[in-house]
Order: sequence, then structure tokens, then C-alpha cells
Amino acid sequence: MLSSTAKRRSFQFSHWSFMFAEIAVWSFVVLAVTGAVLMVFYDPGMSQVTYDGSYGPLRGFPVSKAFDSTMRLSLEVRGGLLIRQIHHWAALVFVAAVVSQLLRMFLTGAFRRPRTGQWLVWVALLALGMAAGETGNALPDDMLSSGSLWLIMSVAQSVPVVGTWALSVLFGPDFPGDRVVPVMYGGHLLIAVVVAVLLIARELLVRRHGHSRFAASLPARRSARPAMALATVGMLIILGFGFQIAPVWLYGPAKPTQISAGSVPDWYMGFLDGALRIMPGWELTIGDHTLSLAVLVPTLVLPGVFFTVLAAYPTAERFLVSRRGRRDALGRPRTTSRTARGTLAHGLLDRPRETPVKTAVAVAGVTFYGLLWAAAANDQISHRFHLTLEAVTIFFRFAVVIGPVIAFVVTRWICLALRQTDHHVAEHGVETGIITRSPDGGYHERPAPARQERREPAITSGRRR
Repeated sequence: MLSSTAKRRSFQFSHWSFMFAEIAVWSFVVLAVTGAVLMVFYDPGMSQVTYDGSYGPLRGFPVSKAFDSTMRLSLEVRGGLLIRQIHHWAALVFVAAVVSQLLRMFLTGAFRRPRTGQWLVWVALLALGMAAGETGNALPDDMLSSGSLWLIMSVAQSVPVVGTWALSVLFGPDFPGDRVVPVMYGGHLLIAVVVAVLLIARELLVRRHGHSRFAASLPARRSARPAMALATVGMLIILGFGFQIAPVWLYGPAKPTQISAGSVPDWYMGFLDGALRIMPGWELTIGDHTLSLAVLVPTLVLPGVFFTVLAAYPTAERFLVSRRGRRDALGRPRTTSRTARGTLAHGLLDRPRETPVKTAVAVAGVTFYGLLWAAAANDQISHRFHLTLEAVTIFFRFAVVIGPVIAFVVTRWICLALRQTDHHVAEHGVETGIITRSPDGGYHERPAPARQERREPAITSGRRR
């Protein structure tokens, strides 16, 4: 039985931006349910069998047990294809919801104490969601997944010291060997368990510290959680029923030296593909060892820096703020505990325009990601616009450096302009369009007080006093 305090701090849907966390939660619930169903029919074995299923073009071909069970699940088990497609769509939606939640928390300052723990949970969920997607894509053992295995092998080989050991753990003595799919299957299940634990921890943190809310927005509706669950599950069923995804019978069984034409990764891994395509072929020789920076930097250094910056940002911002202002308005030293108590008491988070530098950093990061994502289609851009592949690649090499800088400057300028507009409205009132005539014969507009303006509401803590 939950206490009254826990009930009071449970989910309250009072603004559309709070739906991202709920979408992530219920997408994972769908993933867990559909994944449990798929486990009944899926066989992760890599031993070779002869396909004799209902799909004629592949009948008689040697395939692995993993591919054979995926084909049987998709084409012969009633409802199997629908479950597979719902599972895949739920994985894509889950990562999209986590990314949107992180952006919402970053732009509004919801990562600050006492909710830093929730921020770290969402950062971990993003990394785990990407890892779960990659391990899950390898399970059908089709020709699309074989391309991913080649990339994984290349990344492992580029890692100094432990790369060879990791390669032997995944593939054994040969590539692709007969070990990688069972290893990926075990990793996929383990990641799912860790994600479930983190989501439970996040729910406990929300109940402990309260859910942020917009003070002047619509009244909080605690009954919105079932509605969000119904909407999320219903949309995933519609996507799985009406939009084909991962047709393994068209890809065919995995072959180590081949890959399907036009193969692309899931959307959230596109930035890594783009980084690989535009990275120059640099190598670094240290003694007798050669480091392939063309693979190591895009696939390990770039994601490592990205997740490290995300996780460390709340601490870095708190340190910079404490260095900038050592004392509060009463002249007292700004200790960590006093700052935390002040944040908890007021519970006011940021409007994006009120923190132009932080908002500009977020937009610059999104721009950097978007350019890398677009670079993953450099061959298609070259073909469609009749450009040379080298010219498109060089363009993206410069764009990923210059584009984020331009986005930062423009976003900061927009935020400062919006702040100036707010200041003007607060000082002079809101334009109403009502014209009055003064006794001396002049005409003037009658402004309304600034408090009558429909403003974006402030965000406050979910705690009640």
C-alpha cells in the first residue's frame, strides 16, 4: 500500500512535455511483453540447417537455426510477424522518447538537484537502449545483421590491448564463428533486466523528490497514466500492423562477405555511421602498434565523450555556478547544502530563453548530431543530386565543425531577443489593439498589465507544503 505522500508525488500529467517519460516507460513494457513471446519461438543457435519453410525462394538453402526460427516465427506462427514488428517499433520509439526526455530535462534545467539522479538514469537508459538495439539486430542472423557484425569486428580490432580479447569472446577463433548470436542473445536479455531496474529506480526517485510540474498550466490529472499507456500501446500496434520493418525474408541469411544493398542502421545509430563515413583515414603508430583512428575515433571516442559530457554536465554546471557566485543575497557563503535547500524550496526550473548559453549548447549538439546523421546518407545524396561522393564527404567534414558554431550563435541571439521582449512587456504592458482618445485630442493604445499575458508557465517541484 502506497502512502499518501507517495501517491501525491506520482505521475501528474499537466503539460505535454511530460509525456516523453511515460512513452518510454510504456514502450519498454511493450518490449518486455513482446520479447517474452518471441523467446518462446526463437532459437539463438548458429548450427546450419536446411530451410524447408513456407517461403519458396529460400527453400533448400542452408541457414542457421537463428534465421530459420526467425523465418518460422515471421511467416508460420499466427501473429508472429505482428509481434516482431511491434517489438522493433517499440525499440525505436523507446530510444526516441529517452532522447526527447533528456532534451526536455536539459533545456528546463530539470537535471539539477535534487533530480540529478533521474538525469543519470536517463543517460544510462539512452546508452543501454542503443546497446539493446544493436544486440537485438544481430539475433535474426540475416544479411543485414552480418553487416553490423563486420562493424563490431572492426571496432573490436581497433581497440588497443583488450581488442583481441573482446574479439575472441564475441566470435571465438573464427569470424563469424558459432558463438556471436548466443552471446548477443544473452547480452540482450541482460540489458533488458538492467533497463527494468533503472526504470524502477527512476520511479522511486520521482516519488521521493516529487514530479516537476508547470505551476500555471492545466490542473494535474493523475488519471492520465492509463491514458498514456493506452495511447502508447495503441500506436505501437498500429505501427506494427501497418508499417513493415525488418523483412528478413527479403534480406536472406547472413553471409560473412556480403551485405544487402541500401542497408542502413536504426535511426539512433545513424550518427555513428555518418562519423565513420566522413572520418579521414588517419592512423597513429606507437612503437610496433598501429591505431586506426578512422575507426576508433567515430565508434568509441565520440560516443565516450558524448555520454561522459552528458553525465558530468550537472556537476560541471554546479561547480561553475559556485565559482561565479560565492555568496547569496544575504551575504552568506553559497555552500552546497544551502544551494540544494534553496533549489528544493523554490523548485523553479528554467525557461529555455532564460538560459541562452545552455539552450544554445543544446541546439549546437542537436545540429552536430543531425549533420552526422545526414552524413550517413552521403552516397544517396551524391546519387540524387549528381554530385561526387568526395565532394559530399568534404562538405560534411567542414559542416560538422562550422554548423554547431553557427547554431550556437543564432540560438543565443534568439534567446536574448526573446528575453528583451519579455522585459519590454513587463515594463510597458501587453499590446491590446484598443485605441483611446485623450482629452487633448491625441490617440493612444491602451496596454494591458503584463500579468494578463498568457506566458509559458514556470516549473515547480511536485512537493506540496
